[in-house]
Amino acid sequence: MPGSTKAMAGLTVGGLVTVTAYTVTIGSDGWLWFTWVVLMLMTIGTLVARGT
Repeated sequence: MPGSTKAMAGLTVGGLVTVTAYTVTIGSDGWLWFTWVVLMLMTIGTLVARGT
């Protein structure tokens, strides 16, 4: 995994932790989860593109 892909994967995992913590403390926000899913899909797309 190149450096940029590692950074993107790290941001995705960090985003998941942040969104989960926010949901637990304040309450669920659909836009946060939607944004995280989009980030996750972009990360998967980057991994697939770099893998081929």
